[in-house]
Amino acid sequence: MATRSLPVQTARPLRASHRAWTAAGIALAACVALAGVSTLRGSKSTQAELQPLTSEHDDHVLEKVPVLSPKERARVAALGAGAGPADLEVALELARGHVTEARQRSDPRFLGYAQAALGSWWHDPAPPPEVRVLRAIIRQSNHDFTAALEDLALALKERPDDAQAWLTQSSLQLVRGELEEARRSCGPLAGLSSPLVATTCVAAVDGTGGRTREAYAALSSAFSRSGRSEAAVSTWSLTLLGELAARMGESAAAERHFRTALVMGEPDAYLLGALADFLLDEGRPAEVVRLLEKHVESDPLLLRLALAERALGLPAGAEHAAELARRFGASRARGDAIHLREEARFTLHLANDPEDALRLALENWKLQREPVDARLVLEAARAAKRPEEARAVLAWLSETRLEDVHLAPLARELKGSAP
Repeated sequence: MATRSLPVQTARPLRASHRAWTAAGIALAACVALAGVSTLRGSKSTQAELQPLTSEHDDHVLEKVPVLSPKERARVAALGAGAGPADLEVALELARGHVTEARQRSDPRFLGYAQAALGSWWHDPAPPPEVRVLRAIIRQSNHDFTAALEDLALALKERPDDAQAWLTQSSLQLVRGELEEARRSCGPLAGLSSPLVATTCVAAVDGTGGRTREAYAALSSAFSRSGRSEAAVSTWSLTLLGELAARMGESAAAERHFRTALVMGEPDAYLLGALADFLLDEGRPAEVVRLLEKHVESDPLLLRLALAERALGLPAGAEHAAELARRFGASRARGDAIHLREEARFTLHLANDPEDALRLALENWKLQREPVDARLVLEAARAAKRPEEARAVLAWLSETRLEDVHLAPLARELKGSAP
C-alpha cells in the first residue's frame, strides 16, 4: 500500500548539508513501501493472451509514456556525466521529485528517472548518507530488499538522527512481515519527527500485529491533536485510519477517513486503491468506476476499475482486462520489476485461473507479508480447492493475531477443510 515530502520536525536543528526530507517526504517513503511494488513473474493466463501490439499507421498512439522536460533532461545528462559535490543537492532534489511522481502515478518508470538523476552516486560504494536513503527507497520499490536494508543500516550508522531512514526501514520491515523489527525502527521517530509521524509508524505495525483497536485509538487521538499538519502526512495517517477501521468492520468510520483524505490534496495511487478496495468489499462497484475511470494509466488502479466493471457487466471490463494482460506481458518482456500482487489478483478474479493465481500469490508471499497478501493466498487456495497450500499464511495469521473481518472467515474455512 505500502512516502511523501513535509518538513521533518527534529528535536534539534538540521545541519544545512543534511537537507532531510520534509515530513511529506517521510510519508512518501512509507507509502512507496506499503503500496507493495513487487517483482513480476509470468502467468500462463497472461502469456496465452499476450500478442505484440503494432500498427501500420504513424498517427496511431500505442501508449502514452511520461517524458522529462528539456530542463530535466539537461540536468540528468549533466549529473550522469559525473557531477561535482556542489551538484549533489540538485541530484537529490530531482530524484526525490521523480520518486514522488512514481508514487502519485504508480508508474515505476519514474523510479528509473530517479536512478538516472543520481548519476554516478547510484553506483558509488560509499555515497553520502542522504543518497543511501534515497537509493534504498528506490531499491525497495524494485524489491531489492537486501541492498535497501544495507544502505539504510549504513546511513543510520553515519547519521542516526535521520528520521527518513528510520521510517523507510520500518516500512520495509513491515512489508516483509518483520513486525518486531519494524516497531523498533519506529522508536527513534518519537524524538526526530512530529508526534503524528511517530504514532502513524507505530500504528501501521500494531494494526498488523494483533492490536488493531489499540492502534486505531492511538492514531485517532494523535491525529485529533496534530492541528495543522501538512497535507501529505495527514493523508497518510487518514488512509491508515481508514484501513484499520475497515479491518475492524467499522465501515462508516473507514469511509469517513478515506473521504477526508481525498480532499486533503491531490490523492495518490495508494489512497485511491485503498478506497476502491473498500468500496469493492462493500459491494459498491459503480462508485469505484466513478472514482477510477480517469486513472487508467496506473496498473493497480486499472485492475480495480476492471474488477468493478466486471461486477457491473460493463463492456469496458473486458477491454480493460485485455489491456492489463498486455501490460503484464510487456513488463515481463522488458524484465521490469512491478506488481506481482496485482497480477495474482488479476489471474484469480479476471483471468479465472485459480491454480496459476495460487502460484503467483504464494510467490508474492515470499516477498510481501501484509494483510492484503495473506488474503490473496487464502482466496486463491480456496478457489483452487487446495487449502493445504495456505498453511504458512494461516500460521502467520495465528502468530501475528491479525484482526481482519474479511480474513477471519476465510481462515476458519480453510483451517476446517485442510487435510
